This record gives sequence, C-alpha cells and structure tokens, in this order.
Amino acid sequence: MSVSRIVPNIRTADGPAAEGMERSAEFYGLLGLREVMNHGWIMTLASASDPAVQLSIMGADATAPVTPDLSIEVADVDAAHAAMRAGGAEIVYPLRDEEWGVRRFFVRDPNGRVVNVLGHR
Repeated sequence: MSVSRIVPNIRTADGPAAEGMERSAEFYGLLGLREVMNHGWIMTLASASDPAVQLSIMGADATAPVTPDLSIEVADVDAAHAAMRAGGAEIVYPLRDEEWGVRRFFVRDPNGRVVNVLGHR
C-alpha cells in the first residue's frame, strides 16, 4: 500500500464555515501556510516551501454524513477499501467517486477517528 500524504482536517468552530475558514487561514498564514484549495466547505492550506505539508479546515462535509478527522491519500483507493473490508474495519461512508475529482471512502480507526481514504482520479 502506497500513501502519498496525510492531512489533518480541522473542523471550524461554531458559526458559518466560511468565517471559520477565513479566521483559520489568517491564523495559519502567520506560520507561513497559504491557501491551495477552497471548495467553500473545505479549504486546504500548504507550506510554500514544502507543498506536501498541509492541513485542511472544514465545516460539514459536502456529501458525507460525518466530517472526517484526517485524510489519507493512497495510490490505489480500491485496494485500500478492499484491505479495510477484509480487515473488518467499519466503513462509515461507502466507496464512491465525488464530483470534485476524488474517489474516496471513510473508515473508523480503532480510536474512533473517521479517516477519509482517497485517491485522485
């Protein structure tokens, strides 16, 4: 299994997601992170010197019933899904293709955290 990146997802505080994301972008901008993606409900910030260093700020997930705690990008999301199912892991959001260009599923880890496992199409 090949992992490309792991990105923590920080849920915005109470209030409109856009306001929370903007405040977070300003805060993390003080540490040198800049916006590299923004879908309105999720914004990803990255280091200018090392773009693989990322974190995402999000309100509610656009299509899923739960908000994931972290995202793990893998080379083969179908193989990762098969491995998780074979291992008896709880799939909390089924494998599917999303309109913004990712194939993903959510799985619950042994600590109760929801992990968004994804691959870009």
